[in-house]
Amino acid sequence: MNFTQLLKTIENGGVTSPAGFEAAGVVCGLKKSGNKDLALVFSQAPCNAAGTFTSNLFPAAPVVLCKERIQAKNTIRAVVVNSGVANACTGEPGMANARLTCEETAKCLGIAPEQVLPCSTGRIGVQLPIDKIFNGIHEAVAKKNSAGGHDAALAIMTTDTRCKETAVQVEIDGKVVTVGGMTKGAGMIAPHMFPAVPHATMLCTVTTDAAVSPEDLTKFLTDAVAVSFNRITVDNDMSTNDTCFLLANGLSSAEIVYDGSNTASKFAAAVTHVVQVLARGMVMDGEGSSKFVEVRVTGARDAHDAHLCAKAIADSMLCKTAWFGGDPNWGRVLAAAGYSGAHFSPENVSLDYDEMPVVRRGMDAGTPEESLCIVMKRREFTVKLDLGEGTAADIMWTSDITYDYVKINADYHT
Repeated sequence: MNFTQLLKTIENGGVTSPAGFEAAGVVCGLKKSGNKDLALVFSQAPCNAAGTFTSNLFPAAPVVLCKERIQAKNTIRAVVVNSGVANACTGEPGMANARLTCEETAKCLGIAPEQVLPCSTGRIGVQLPIDKIFNGIHEAVAKKNSAGGHDAALAIMTTDTRCKETAVQVEIDGKVVTVGGMTKGAGMIAPHMFPAVPHATMLCTVTTDAAVSPEDLTKFLTDAVAVSFNRITVDNDMSTNDTCFLLANGLSSAEIVYDGSNTASKFAAAVTHVVQVLARGMVMDGEGSSKFVEVRVTGARDAHDAHLCAKAIADSMLCKTAWFGGDPNWGRVLAAAGYSGAHFSPENVSLDYDEMPVVRRGMDAGTPEESLCIVMKRREFTVKLDLGEGTAADIMWTSDITYDYVKINADYHT
């Protein structure tokens, strides 16, 4: 059964849609623009928590601290996020500032410092101006409310052009369970996240009022991230700060166990839907991007080959620039597949752009280039590559690379 069909999307939903969650977004002075730059998410009840983190060998200070707290299975009450300074490559002073951020937040909220998860995004190598952070925390705590999710989503943005937030509800065992979330990220996007593994750009907080153990939350989140954030790429640059949390406060009284039951499947569908919507939103908002491209590889010998092939195509600068130019240059797609490391026989390969045949048996399928150009001008299209070797498949979501991407990243200095 497709449990996604049972989900109800909440209009203007976000991270505070589940029962008991509050949030705020305020200006603390980290951004030259003067826009909101500090967000707080708070739960009225203690939350069990799971997290996935960047696998970059330069994890930011907040990533290291959050990893420790997730592994310790601390109950969590708050997430505090600053944008404008990544607090990465900042050594012991950076770790001290991350801890001070948690301590000040905890003091203002009347909770334990270990119940706070900090996140940062922005410029690497810059120390947090802790006085400004403290002022922002004080204001955010004073302003937090159940309608503050949108302000929080605004506050975590850096080069994003729009908020990324969503929420759904599903009935489970006679109780309404809500899952909501917010994320940020438009460039430096190529997450490769794992639970509690050291993993300035992709930050996501997902909340739910279901009751789930930390162990089972980790399983649900790992499954969902595998088919969402770990399947997107904008520029094949992995951040030092990539983080995704799943917080469950249990206020709906619906108890969820990761056991393969219909109850578990409904909850999994809700979590997966939320993170996939957020992940797609990141690619759609890729820095300067004009195209959303789904790369779908089928007929691979095994899952590893399918992923190698899909990722090589999705990351190819030649493919991405061709897509920007509306050029159906299919030789670039085949070339990327050929160097991907996947094993296949070229004479078995077929390629389609949406409904249009492009390659058959490793050669031009004969579709007029004018017809292919029509597909390439669409805002969204799918590159479908069949390797003709087996039954394994994989999908990547990517964007094109435009002049604006170069300008944004040449000028970027938060």
